[in-house]
Amino acid sequence: MQRDKKNCRPWPLTVKGMAYSGLAAALLLAAGTAQAQMYRWVDGNGRVHYSDTPPTTFQKSGGAEMSKQGVVIKRTQSEAERQAEAERLEAEKQAQMERQKQAQLDRALTQTYTNEAEIDLARDRALEHHKLAIRGAEIRAEAVKATIADLKARITAIENAGKQVGPGLMAQLDQATRENLELKRTILNNEEAMQNVRDKYAADKARFKVLTTTQR
Repeated sequence: MQRDKKNCRPWPLTVKGMAYSGLAAALLLAAGTAQAQMYRWVDGNGRVHYSDTPPTTFQKSGGAEMSKQGVVIKRTQSEAERQAEAERLEAEKQAQMERQKQAQLDRALTQTYTNEAEIDLARDRALEHHKLAIRGAEIRAEAVKATIADLKARITAIENAGKQVGPGLMAQLDQATRENLELKRTILNNEEAMQNVRDKYAADKARFKVLTTTQR
């Protein structure tokens, strides 16, 4: 058998080794070709671009990674798409929370009342507190108004006599005036609260009717 004097290897072995090396190189080249990919994206002017390297704005503009055969391997969302997706997920989250909250309110409503008349009674009890507060403020306001009228009459009489009104009298008038304004605010606040109570129980009554009708 002839030998390669330099490497001292049999020729068949050398040929066989070269064949293996060529096959490995071909496989590596084929793998590299299969893995090669290109990028498709749309610029700010709406033009479509293709390249074997992604643009520097790829994360912002988004696009698609494609094989040489044009098959989409991976799609990268644009910044606007990611923002829209985040907003959509947040909206879904809020909607889910609202549904859960409504479900809790519905359970509480049907567990608290057995009929609509009970809701009316609860409303009347809640209103009574505000009615008493208004009535008490109105009674006190009448007394304060009388005090203010008396103080003003005394001040006028002193001024008509050409005398100087004392600071104590003016302080009393100022205090009575402030109290009168506070009593008016108390009445208005309770009137608003009464309307809120009516609205709340009206909504509860309407919802209770829907729930109990559905369950029948």
